[in-house]
Amino acid sequence: MTDSTASAENANNPYASAKAAYYALGILTIVYSINFIDRQLLSILQESIKADLMLSDAQLGLLTGFAFAVFYTFAGLPIASLADRSNRRNIVAISLTIWSGMTAISGLAQNYWQLLAARVGVGIGEAGGSPPSHSMISDIFPPEKRASAIGFYSTGISIGILFGFLFGGWLNEFFGWRVAFFVVGVPGVLLALVLYLTVPEPIRGLAENKASTGDNPSMMTVFKVLLSRRSFLFMALGAAMNAFAGYSTANWVASFMIRTHQMPTGELGTWLALIIGLGGAIGVFGSGVIADKLGKNDKRWYMWVAVCAAAISVPFQIATFWVDGPYAALMCMTIPSILANAYLGATIASVHSMVGLKMRAVSSALLFFILNIIGLGMGPTTVGLVSDSLVDQYGVDSLRYAMMYIIPTAMFISGMLYMLASRYIREDLWNAPD
Repeated sequence: MTDSTASAENANNPYASAKAAYYALGILTIVYSINFIDRQLLSILQESIKADLMLSDAQLGLLTGFAFAVFYTFAGLPIASLADRSNRRNIVAISLTIWSGMTAISGLAQNYWQLLAARVGVGIGEAGGSPPSHSMISDIFPPEKRASAIGFYSTGISIGILFGFLFGGWLNEFFGWRVAFFVVGVPGVLLALVLYLTVPEPIRGLAENKASTGDNPSMMTVFKVLLSRRSFLFMALGAAMNAFAGYSTANWVASFMIRTHQMPTGELGTWLALIIGLGGAIGVFGSGVIADKLGKNDKRWYMWVAVCAAAISVPFQIATFWVDGPYAALMCMTIPSILANAYLGATIASVHSMVGLKMRAVSSALLFFILNIIGLGMGPTTVGLVSDSLVDQYGVDSLRYAMMYIIPTAMFISGMLYMLASRYIREDLWNAPD
């Protein structure tokens, strides 16, 4: 890029000021929060839905896990490919409208198959949220701030869980699960309009003073680049196992607390909002900042942050399902909740740093494909199936033991995979294409 070209592009750069950059980051984070409010809502409502529609744990696990994840992940790949060659802001706005509308429609379901169809619609809509947003953020913020920025964006997971549990718990207690879907779905449609009108499409590569030139790489080209990086393979599988533990917890912890500790949904939703929502937001943003700071001296810290989080979390996860009493369980849950998504900002930033400018949305989509097929798809579903298989042995505590067996094991495996990724991350970042 010549000096004159750089000057011209800076003059037209909608994100030349920090205020504009952080405003866009804030709006995209709110969009991501809506994503997880709509997704998380089902978990706090599922005991009421189970009783109303007479469902099994296996059906609930499919509803929140594999059936949702299949459409979410497969739709994400072509949408991400489109985002790498077209306007990403518009894709996010349209996707937000679709998933919010389908969330509201979920409240009309009269049987399992209607609710499943509505949740599939939510999954297809949400597929167009994160990969284009990740790509936009990487073009707004330079590499040395990228993990922090994506870490801040990823607080949307925790914020969404916070409000999903909080609103869902109290709305269900006073008005029923159908009203909860209506109330949560509508604001997203309005936010889509705000996004479209106030957030400009960033110039690709400007944050790194790189020109976005040449043909758009095919999806297969991006796949080949990433799959040739050994750190990506271990990183993606490590993220998937972390997500396996995280989604299993987020989708089943309310049912566990209701069945084992007989907590009402209003009080439970408030506790889970604070522990998983607020605690998780602090953890995911803080871990991104720490990874950027330590990663200046040694890029392996982008992986070691996830290793440390896994090592600390495992004993507290076991204790959560072992102790007696609801408040003891909630206290034990606090540390794993803070560290649950500590891997996310550094992982996404690392993946974007090892691919070209026009590969970022697809690289996020491939990472999330692996993460969500294994984590979101298999996690809640596996817990539901194992819980059903343990009913004869443990009765009402079958879910408790299913979670205690599965979740800490998945987190331990995640830490081991990130340790392996740390062996190759420096070499793979050094060999990244321009």
